[in-house]
Amino acid sequence: MTVGTILLIILILLLIGALPTWPHSRTWGYRPIGLLGIVLIVVIILLLTGRI
Repeated sequence: MTVGTILLIILILLLIGALPTWPHSRTWGYRPIGLLGIVLIVVIILLLTGRI
């Protein structure tokens, strides 16, 4: 496993944890998952271009 793959797995787990369906994150709204989604897209683009 490369560092990029591990980072991608961690970001996906963070996205699942930030979903507002969990009791601890219901009041957060969709802002955290939106920010993590943007970070995930950037990491995927960097992985596809071979920069990570």
